[in-house]
Amino acid sequence: MSRQGKLIAKLISQDGDFTWNELVKVLQGFGYHPIQGSGSRVKFYNGDPKALISLHRPHPGNEIKPYIRRQIIAQLKNAGLIP
Repeated sequence: MSRQGKLIAKLISQDGDFTWNELVKVLQGFGYHPIQGSGSRVKFYNGDPKALISLHRPHPGNEIKPYIRRQIIAQLKNAGLIP
């Protein structure tokens, strides 16, 4: 399994922590590009305005909150990018 595949499996399994850097790598693997907003706001855009993902970079830590992780999984499933 590729590194990208392992990160996707880790994201979906929701076991353990998932870091901001891991999330960025997964989204970039699906063709999303980060756009820095004001403060900690970051948008991920893949060319489709309906698929825009808008998040706050976690702080002070680097781990993604579980509810954010669930939202990302739902958005990727709705887009047909993950099963």
